[in-house]
Amino acid sequence: MFEPVVSVVSDASSTPPSSPIISVEHVFKSVTDSTGTLTILRDINFALAARETVAIVGASGSGKSTLLSIIAGLDTPTQGTVRLAGVDLFALSEDDRAALRAQKVGFVFQSFQLMGNLTALENVMLPLELSGAKGARSLATDMLKRVGLGERLGHYPKVLSGGEQQRVALARAFVVQPAVLLADEPTGSLDFATGETVMTLMFELNQELGTTLVLVTHDPAIAARCQRRITIEAGKISDS
Repeated sequence: MFEPVVSVVSDASSTPPSSPIISVEHVFKSVTDSTGTLTILRDINFALAARETVAIVGASGSGKSTLLSIIAGLDTPTQGTVRLAGVDLFALSEDDRAALRAQKVGFVFQSFQLMGNLTALENVMLPLELSGAKGARSLATDMLKRVGLGERLGHYPKVLSGGEQQRVALARAFVVQPAVLLADEPTGSLDFATGETVMTLMFELNQELGTTLVLVTHDPAIAARCQRRITIEAGKISDS
């Protein structure tokens, strides 16, 4: 086991997990272009337990979103290992990584990333249909009702407010009951009150479904609601 290098906010998260849902081990990320090599992440190490809520914080350009993409297997590290539910992501083919993501991971983005040609209900049904789940319409309907959009099932994203679109995105992420939810600045496009509503829903669903929540945020109030906080400074985890 590697030594944890995160600052622990609550006592409950101070015990290292015996079987972490996510393990990040000696991860580096560099990119090279005509001007030279830029190192984005440097020797990142941490482990996250099932059901934990974790905030990744740091200044713009510090490497937070890159780290989230690597945890998801959407980006590849230059060096190091990421294990999701015990599986080494980068020992898999790209297709197998995508299949594992579909089974284990949900996403919420600042820009919502809904399909504009699909209704709210169809957007939430989509990951269920792609996974071959039975009863997709019923499950999606129930989840949209859970996030307060039971009257908006047939509406397209363009007629929904930003907060409503983000609630559709939450419903889409949670409807497959993922082991891990990754959120990148989920309230960045929302006003304060709407953002508070969305975050309350996210934490409620996290508790109800037992999902590990990993979110990138600039908002110290949101970070304070998480059990743990990982601070990235110039591509490295800060102990402060």
